[in-house]
Amino acid sequence: MPVFLYQPYFVDPLKILLVEDDQDDVELMEDVLREKGVSFTLDVVKQGDKVISFLKMGKNFPNIILLDLNIPKLHGRDVLARLKADNDLRHIPVVILTTSSTPAEKEYCLKAGAHHFLTKPTTVDGFDISIRTILSVATKPV
Repeated sequence: MPVFLYQPYFVDPLKILLVEDDQDDVELMEDVLREKGVSFTLDVVKQGDKVISFLKMGKNFPNIILLDLNIPKLHGRDVLARLKADNDLRHIPVVILTTSSTPAEKEYCLKAGAHHFLTKPTTVDGFDISIRTILSVATKPV
């Protein structure tokens, strides 16, 4: 598997908010980021209804939000809509990272303000591409 090192030009460590209720997916994301040499901090919110209050509580916003759509309490589409409707939060890039792969779901999320839509990968190459995309979105100057 190809290895690349993340060389940020404006942030170190990369602050990530992962909205994900599956602990295996959380651990996999941590493992892949470490394996790729990414310097990061990872906060995890497991319920959709907790995302906005979590972000407002600290006012220390992440560089990127990785949002699963199928999460408890409030669907990811609704979380995305609330993020993009909030003046304090709309600037944070959101990448959808979900098992859903329907064109309609992707189109909805991109129109609603997601920066990218990724179907959760099932192969090593897929993870490599996903991490590259996430890092590309997270390190774009605002």
